[in-house]
Amino acid sequence: MKYVNERFQDETNKEVVLMCIGITSGVGRLLFGRIADFVPGVKKVYLQVLSFAFIGLMSMMIPLCKIFVGLIAVCLIMGLFDGCFISIMAPIAFELVGARDVSQAIGFLLGFMSIPMTVGPPIAGLLRDNLGSYDVAFYLAGIPPLVGGAILCLVPWIHSKKQRDIRQTTGGEKMEKMLENQNSLLLNSSGVFKKESDS
Repeated sequence: MKYVNERFQDETNKEVVLMCIGITSGVGRLLFGRIADFVPGVKKVYLQVLSFAFIGLMSMMIPLCKIFVGLIAVCLIMGLFDGCFISIMAPIAFELVGARDVSQAIGFLLGFMSIPMTVGPPIAGLLRDNLGSYDVAFYLAGIPPLVGGAILCLVPWIHSKKQRDIRQTTGGEKMEKMLENQNSLLLNSSGVFKKESDS
């Protein structure tokens, strides 16, 4: 809001920017929650990648908005994809770690999110004091979501590789057990035949 007050001094009702983010975030939660129901398994991560990409790009677009309507449009899009990020966080955690560890995974995620949310505003304030504008702070704020989204693209591949390895290991163990059972059956049956031939 400090940036909006500085950049668009003549505008009235500047608080509409926050309202736009809030409204479209609510719409995004409903919309992307429904969309996520149709996306199978770990592929939900790609929705998260999409939301990170748009959040990062919209953060970088804020300093480029010369008119207030443009800023509102950017905030509407940012809010929509913020809703996407929030709504599919839990389903992705469930798909990746399973029902038993999902609470711990979400706890770790929210714990890590609290670090930039706590440190970010003071850093933005320092940049504003030293550089005279918030522009660099918004550009820098857009980088982590873009990098995070790029890294998230690898998650489905790593997860499927891990699942393949587990299946192969489990398949090998099952085969070994089947062979052991077959050998024990053969030994037992040969013992029975020997007893029958002795009698």
